[in-house]
Amino acid sequence: MFVRCFFVYLVLPSWLGTIMAATALRSITMVKWGSVNGQEIEKYTLTNSNNQEVDVVTYGATVTAIRTPDKEGKIADVVLGFDNVEEYQSSSNPYFGATIGRVANRIGKATFVVDGQRYQVSRNKGENSLHGGTHGWSSKVWNASIDHDRVIMTLISPNDDEGYPGRVTARVTFQLTDDGELRIDMTAESPVKATPINLTNHSYFNLAGHTTNAAELYKHVFTLNADRWTVTDSESIPTGEIRPVENSVMDLRNATMLGDVIDKVPGGGYDYNFCLSEPHDYEKRSLVAEVLHPASGRSLEVYSNQPGVQFYTSNFLPERNDTGVLGKNGARYFKHAAFCLETQNYPDAVNHENFPNSILRPGVIYNHIVIYKFGVKV
Repeated sequence: MFVRCFFVYLVLPSWLGTIMAATALRSITMVKWGSVNGQEIEKYTLTNSNNQEVDVVTYGATVTAIRTPDKEGKIADVVLGFDNVEEYQSSSNPYFGATIGRVANRIGKATFVVDGQRYQVSRNKGENSLHGGTHGWSSKVWNASIDHDRVIMTLISPNDDEGYPGRVTARVTFQLTDDGELRIDMTAESPVKATPINLTNHSYFNLAGHTTNAAELYKHVFTLNADRWTVTDSESIPTGEIRPVENSVMDLRNATMLGDVIDKVPGGGYDYNFCLSEPHDYEKRSLVAEVLHPASGRSLEVYSNQPGVQFYTSNFLPERNDTGVLGKNGARYFKHAAFCLETQNYPDAVNHENFPNSILRPGVIYNHIVIYKFGVKV
């Protein structure tokens, strides 16, 4: 197997790689991970000094594993995923860990108007468009490079890609810090035509470990820093109404065990956009959510500069009486196996004047940061 090692603070001869991998220095290693349509796929492993590791691959700029210790020091992989790139290409992949674009979430009737011109993008969810369309950025092969302690992935999306206007250059940067922060920085530029942009990372988390399904997910305790949510119709398309969470099952401002409320949520679980507190300035990242799995002590804090977050509890994974989705190391994933906290603009924002602007114009840089901070609380 072809392997390259990259170290943060020192340039080392290759024969020292095995020795230094056991030291406190942060490192990045790369291996070849198959190919897609003749394009080589690379897997990068980011390691810090706190026994934490993150794997990212160039297919879909996807997070495929996050290994982090519990309060006893036992390490578990806490994101759902697959063992190889062929499975990530399969129809059973519900966007595990992927970078979603050009537009995350839904566009009603797969159509919108920009500067007086109507565009029709690809329909892949009934009459609507979901997560960038039939062949969104989650199914593209990205180019990758190393910059010190960061993996940088880039993609050029041509004009009329899935029906969207304008040629867009996107970049996603992955960094793992020694204090347990997985920092994902997403940028995009459209130098010629205005186009809607709304990126997100679609990792599926279960802090008890990716194999544990609903039995442990229901024991997770959630706190969301959101006092409003966007109401949707039967196809999960926003109606335009923004409703307070107060006195409803959407009120997660105080720590709430998921198992106490999930059966009360319309639609069989959470799959809703929550409106986050302002401001949304890039340099003023705010707390989005806190999650705790009490038995293991593993915790997750989410920070972002985006106005919304899609809280999703894997409602569309197969029911327990089905065979499930075959995932990593033979694990089978079922309904409510994991949760997603997808920081984003509001869904279908391009079609709602009262939602935050989602149009990226020439000369402007879209800049989205999300931080997933993993730790232990006893």
